Formats: sequence, structure tokens, C-alpha cells
Amino acid sequence: MMITFSTFLQQLVSNPPFLISVVLILAAILVNGGTDAPNAIATCVSTRSISPRAAIFMAAGCNLLGIIVMTKLCPTVAETIYKMVDFGNDAHSATIALCAAMIAIVLWGGVAWIFGIPTSQSHSLIAGLTGAAIAVHNGLAGIHGEEWVKVLYGLALSAGLGFGLGWFASKLTGFICRKKDRRRTSSFFRGAQIFGGALMAFMHGAQDGQKFISVLLMGLYFAIGKTASATTVSGAMNVPTWMMVLCAITMATGTAIAGPRIIKSVGMTMVKLERYQGFAANMAGAVCLLISNLTGWPVSTTHTNTTAIMGVGSAKRFSAVNWGVAKTMALTWILTFPGCGLIGYGVAKICIMLL
Repeated sequence: MMITFSTFLQQLVSNPPFLISVVLILAAILVNGGTDAPNAIATCVSTRSISPRAAIFMAAGCNLLGIIVMTKLCPTVAETIYKMVDFGNDAHSATIALCAAMIAIVLWGGVAWIFGIPTSQSHSLIAGLTGAAIAVHNGLAGIHGEEWVKVLYGLALSAGLGFGLGWFASKLTGFICRKKDRRRTSSFFRGAQIFGGALMAFMHGAQDGQKFISVLLMGLYFAIGKTASATTVSGAMNVPTWMMVLCAITMATGTAIAGPRIIKSVGMTMVKLERYQGFAANMAGAVCLLISNLTGWPVSTTHTNTTAIMGVGSAKRFSAVNWGVAKTMALTWILTFPGCGLIGYGVAKICIMLL
């Protein structure tokens, strides 16, 4: 079922609960753009390969391309998120639960941004949706385990493979260029670094854009009286282009507003990188994200990129990584699932009782 932009606008005007859900979903995408998307361009900026302003414009364009291209070619991540939870047969309660999940994401991401910690909005989304679904069903009946287990696969991929590929890519690049004049290779790796950042931004759009598109589709189906269980997709999702553009613009706005703080934490505070190392980190992260898109595993672009950067830093020497900053990030990641899950559950329970 293809939903037109005119249908979307009509529902916004005539359906106040849907209007609220869209505002909250866009707020969550904005937070994603401010806390997740900057990771893709952090190394480009920290190595002075590109200015922050130019990097943000590059990230915006590549995010849009990633959303459109990968959603049309391989929308498996969007399908996984869409099928992960079932909010039941009452569209009104489902809309409330969806809003509760978005509130959890915004609150968690906002607090993390204040402290300059790059959280995983992907895991915030998954945890918030899960907590809200548990609240609706008063149990685990609304959780689809076969889809949820893909999150665990994604965790292993983003952490283990991200770090390993980062270490290997850095070692390989250093070995290939060991006899080259560093001044002559610097110009090459400046361009390569920009290409790597653009590729990471493309893959971020492919991953996180699909996740939030699936949530927007949920909200629209609830608004027209359908439920997640009644509209579970089989095969490729039919996502309208206007929805992809709306998601990309909102994400880019978040990056422009809040990106510099996260760029500083990831690209400058955690580990100091040279241009060839930044290129290695970006390529390692992009490969991990490509694998996750093809398999339909929802991974955190934050986890993938930061673990790749840690791997690159460790390849130079173990002490090159500021493990104190890395420990703070890891603790935040660990707390994301229970934290956002409890917020989503609590807000859903309160709103269902009151409304």
C-alpha cells in the first residue's frame, strides 16, 4: 500500500494523535541526526580533511542518497524494525505506545548530548519500542523474538567486526604506504578521508534512515485505522520517496545543530588520528554497515564507527586510545536498553491509563 504525501498531510490536519506522533518521530530523527550522524564525519573533521560546515552538507546529501538507494534496493533493516514488535489491534493504544517509544528516545538522546556522549539511537529506538509493546500487552506477547535476535547479531557485528576491521585496515594501509613520503601521501589521504566519510554517511542513511522510516509507516497505518499486526509486510516494503526525503532533511538538521559536540568526543577526545587512520576507520565502519544492511541486522552506526576508531587507535599503540572516554561510551551503550526500555514502558503505561 503506497501512502501519498497528500494523505499524510490530510491525516496531520484531521488526526491530532497522529500529529503528535509525527512531531515526536521527527524529534527522534532530529536527535539521531545530532547524536548518531556526526559519527560518520567525525574523523574527516578531526583530521582537518574537510571543514565542519562542508562535512555537514556532505553528510546531509549522502544520508539522503543512502536512504533512497538502500531502501529501494534492500529495505531489510526497515522490515526488521517493523516486524520486531506488535502493538495490538487497538490503533489508539498503538499510537500512544509509539509516542511513548519516541519520548524515550528523545529524553535519552537529549541527556547524552548534554554530556557529549554519542549514544546509539538505533538501540534507543529498539528499546523504546520494546518497552512500549510490553506495556500494551502486559507481557512479552508483543515481542517477536525471531526479529529481536537480529539485534544481538548486530551487537556482535558492530563491536567485534568493527574493532577487528579497524585494526586490520590501519595495519594494512600503514604497511602498503610504509616506504612512501608522508608529505606526498597526505594529499591523497585527505581526498580518501573525505570519500570514506561520505561513504560512512551514505551507510548511516541506509541503516538509521530505514529504521525511522519504518516507524513513520507504523504511525501512518495507525492513523488510518490499521495496526502493525494487520499490516505486517511480506517481501519488500513500498516506501514513498517523500518519506525518505523528510527523514533525510530532519536528520541533516539535527547534525547541523548538535553535531560539533559529538564530533569532538569521537574524533578528537577519544583518539587522535592521522588521515590514513581516519580513512581506515571509515572504510572498516562502512563495510560493517554494508554487511548489516544486506543481512537485515539493525546495528548501531555509533557502535560500528567508534569501535572501528578504537581498533585503528589500538593498531598504532594500545595507549593511543583514551580508554576513559571509551569506558564512558560503553557504559552509556549498556544502559541504553534498560534505560530506554523502562522509559518507554512507563510513559506508555501512564498515557494508556490517562487517555
